[in-house]
Amino acid sequence: MNAAVLLETQSMMLRTPNRVLLRELDWQVRAGECWCIIGRNGAGKSSLLRSIAGLREIDQGSIALQGKNLRDWALPALARVRSYLPQNRSDPFAYSVIETVLSARFPHADVHFWESEEDIETAQRALKQMDVLELAQRDIRTLSGGERQRVAIAALLAQSTPLMLLDEPANALDLAHQVSVMQCMQQLCAQQQHAVIMVSHDLNLAYQVATHVLLLMGDGTWLAGSKEDIMQTEKLAQCLGQALVRFEHQGRALFLPA
Repeated sequence: MNAAVLLETQSMMLRTPNRVLLRELDWQVRAGECWCIIGRNGAGKSSLLRSIAGLREIDQGSIALQGKNLRDWALPALARVRSYLPQNRSDPFAYSVIETVLSARFPHADVHFWESEEDIETAQRALKQMDVLELAQRDIRTLSGGERQRVAIAALLAQSTPLMLLDEPANALDLAHQVSVMQCMQQLCAQQQHAVIMVSHDLNLAYQVATHVLLLMGDGTWLAGSKEDIMQTEKLAQCLGQALVRFEHQGRALFLPA
């Protein structure tokens, strides 16, 4: 039995004033799938993610979440279905780490305006997953870039949505936390049937965590499918403008520049 379709685009087009980023995108993302979006700088990866999040208008076609057109979603309901981690953020206010993560629970508030015990437990669990629970009372502005990134991912986890959109989540993270974040995303898909769509420039991390890959070729064309079908050296080379070689090491695939 096929898993539920969480996201579907039909004949979708994205443009800038000077060129077409994406043309005729017909794409489905189902529960339990982990998608990586790969492409050169400027290919439209972040624009696509912002469009799916409802933060950027598309130029043609449609986007549906859980079978409902994105334009028809009320914002509070949309925030319970999809969460979004942007590539760049700022933390202008002196919130503590725990307050920052608890703010992601607001879409789930019913008639109460104060955090429930469930909200606090969810936030603490997310902070623990990202290895920043001991920083819970720290001013968010005093943290390093990598610590802030892990807090931002913890907030995304605490939002508890079936569809998670992440723009380069491994940015600013050391190697150990890159691996742990990717493993967390993989487990959410495999064990809890969430769907994850992330932008990644690291082919090796992408291959380890993804079930599916979307290549943006930079001229409006695209390729989508299972990682085994899409992450082939000739297709990646065409997408990235760089010849690649693939090695097998202890049962794992590694991609390196040729």
